[in-house]
Amino acid sequence: MTDFKKIISHAKEYGFVFPSSEIYDGLSAVYDYAQNGVALKKNIRDYWWKSMVQLHSNIVGIDAAIFMHPTTWKASGHVDAFNDPLIDNKDSKKRYRADVLVEDYCAKIETKIEKEVNKAAKRFGESFDKTQFLATNPRVVGYQEKIDSILKRLGQSLEKEDLADVKNLIEELDIACPESGSRNWTDVKQFNLMFGTKLGASADSAMDLYLRPETAQGIFVNFLNVQKTGRMKIPFGIAQTGKAFRNEIVARQFIFRMREFEQMEMQFFIPPGTQKEWYEQWKQTRLNWHLSLGMGEENYRFHDHEKLAHYADAAADIEFKFPFGFKELEGIHSRTDFDLSSHEEFSGKKLQYFDPERNENYVPYVVETSVGLDRMFLAVFSWALREETLEDGSSRTLLKLPSVLAPTKVAVLPLVKKDGLPELANEIVDSLKWEHATAYDEKDAVGRRYRRQDALGTPFCITVDHQSLEDKTVTLRDRDSMQQERVAIADLPSRLDEQLNIKHWLQKI
Repeated sequence: MTDFKKIISHAKEYGFVFPSSEIYDGLSAVYDYAQNGVALKKNIRDYWWKSMVQLHSNIVGIDAAIFMHPTTWKASGHVDAFNDPLIDNKDSKKRYRADVLVEDYCAKIETKIEKEVNKAAKRFGESFDKTQFLATNPRVVGYQEKIDSILKRLGQSLEKEDLADVKNLIEELDIACPESGSRNWTDVKQFNLMFGTKLGASADSAMDLYLRPETAQGIFVNFLNVQKTGRMKIPFGIAQTGKAFRNEIVARQFIFRMREFEQMEMQFFIPPGTQKEWYEQWKQTRLNWHLSLGMGEENYRFHDHEKLAHYADAAADIEFKFPFGFKELEGIHSRTDFDLSSHEEFSGKKLQYFDPERNENYVPYVVETSVGLDRMFLAVFSWALREETLEDGSSRTLLKLPSVLAPTKVAVLPLVKKDGLPELANEIVDSLKWEHATAYDEKDAVGRRYRRQDALGTPFCITVDHQSLEDKTVTLRDRDSMQQERVAIADLPSRLDEQLNIKHWLQKI
């Protein structure tokens, strides 16, 4: 995978992601999506929405407000329990999340495992059995046991709120401040991550509000509204995409962890007692959605939670292999009836469902799927960016985006800026733009234009030349293989549809 610094600079240079308010030196961990980034982000969101809402007759969407009544966050547990364990280094004066320091330590051990695997793979060649090697090599087994015991202890200490033991663990592992190398740590303390704000014109009567730290609560408080107006029968789901805000202290790794980010969440309401089956089913459904993009099965894995949130009876992450290691991309949680019961208690309003098949009223249980849109963007972008050496010894920068997600699907290039070629090229643009995001480019030699479109992730280039005027054919160039073929202009829509229509991608699920 490409070096992370190159990913960040490519994102800026080609108009995908800019640092926010950069002319004022930016704002830490806040980013703007540029002209190509906003298109890629929208395509990812659409790919999720269509698979989640359009293809499921029992899932509907909403768009709840960012501001919510403050009691919402008391009921959800965010006022009392939405904390990160923080630790300060006395010498560098830098603040860190204590759990992240420990996880990063474990990630370094994982890198050692990978090195052992790569060495063995070279040594044994085709006869190498990775699964057997991981299970039997004494050094690798030792590394894995160490990781497991560290993470288990961390999980147990956080669950018991034993922050003194978290500090002990950091000291026992001899973890140093990444900035200064110092091991002079303060005690671990809890820090609430919600951003506070005020509602109201006068300071005396203003109400304390929060910017929502997740989109899920907007779904829960609207459960009955949606169920009744949509005449929904359980099991059914409510989906939502939107902004959430967290005052992350350790915001880093580009758009991986930001203070303002976007979530794509679906809450699936089910009868009590059926959560195990639905949880397993949604785990598989969501993994299949990721795999449909063709970014390699080996780049995903499930991570079951040792430490469960106070509301969950099962939780797993789908982790993706980012340039900085396997990290959470999506969470699937069995939330029991915690949310609706809690809102029932705090609001005094009944949030129950009458089940005609069971002939009883109950508070539904919930299975949640929640994916970070910005993380999904980073997963796709970092996987796609690569440097290729070509047969003639030259190299090209390629952004091998799944074509269904690419910001621009087709670039139309007249060979020269005269002889009626630009006019014909613009006619082709006008006919294709109804179905596909289409660009027109006439600047520079055609080879350089191809390179630019490769770096932007455009799957297809159509070159209009003098032959096109005579026989109404054009050259269709494929981004990944660089293969070129003559295609009749009249056949372009059907040829492009095969590769770009979202239907052909989502059918893989």
